[in-house]
Amino acid sequence: MQTVTLNNGVEMPILGFGVYQIPAEQTEQAVGDALAAGYRSLDTAAAYRNEEAVGRAIKSSGIPREDLFVTTKVWVSDAGEDRARRAFDASLRRLGLDHLDLYLIHQPYGDVYGSWRAMEGLHREGLIRAIGVSNFYPDRLVDLIDHNEITPAVNQVETHPFHQRTADQDLMRQRGVQMESWGPFAEGRNNLFTHPVLVRIATAHGKSVAQVVLRWLIQRDVVVIPKSVRAERMAENLDVFGFALTDDQMTAIAALDTGASLFFDHRDPVMVSRLGNSVLDG
Repeated sequence: MQTVTLNNGVEMPILGFGVYQIPAEQTEQAVGDALAAGYRSLDTAAAYRNEEAVGRAIKSSGIPREDLFVTTKVWVSDAGEDRARRAFDASLRRLGLDHLDLYLIHQPYGDVYGSWRAMEGLHREGLIRAIGVSNFYPDRLVDLIDHNEITPAVNQVETHPFHQRTADQDLMRQRGVQMESWGPFAEGRNNLFTHPVLVRIATAHGKSVAQVVLRWLIQRDVVVIPKSVRAERMAENLDVFGFALTDDQMTAIAALDTGASLFFDHRDPVMVSRLGNSVLDG
């Protein structure tokens, strides 16, 4: 598996398996299938409500812990130094692990500075190998970097052919932050899987549109975590290292960028209030 080197020297697989929107009752089987297919990087979150199922799949897989890269995230309602520390302990307990490879602030709202102080402490204690953020636009990312000791290792953001974030990626590179994509297939919006440009490129390589999109992200040095509950699709999504897109094909995909989210804008006041005040029960 190809890896990227984070700003603290930790190696992270460039392709992993995400479990967002997989129901808890299906997650253990899905993660087990993903691990059997060859995935070694897993991405979950407290807000996904399936950390325990991920943990059971890890345990039953028999794969040595050092061979896995496990990410989870702290939710807005657990922001703040004390709350984030308790949320981390709860996530670790649900996962059945003694440390995390990557811990992210899930949304850029609430007391992110308190959360970051807690995460810096957990990192110093060796309980987290790397710490990062998710859904931070450049202004919030730079502000966090400039006023804290540790620079986030990763920023996980919406990234797909219709919202490519090239300028954001340039800023992250300058600041030593690894870009990671969520929603690489845009959940099929804008007819992604039948888009003529993507279909033409896929046909030229004898690959699927999904494989082309993953390959496009990998060639941009973007970490990606596609989700699937189908074992055959998991295997297909892993099979993206035996071909390369040409410069012309990369340029053709670049032309698909709309420069806007297909989901929601994290700077929209209504969304900020909705997400910033949402609470995880239990």
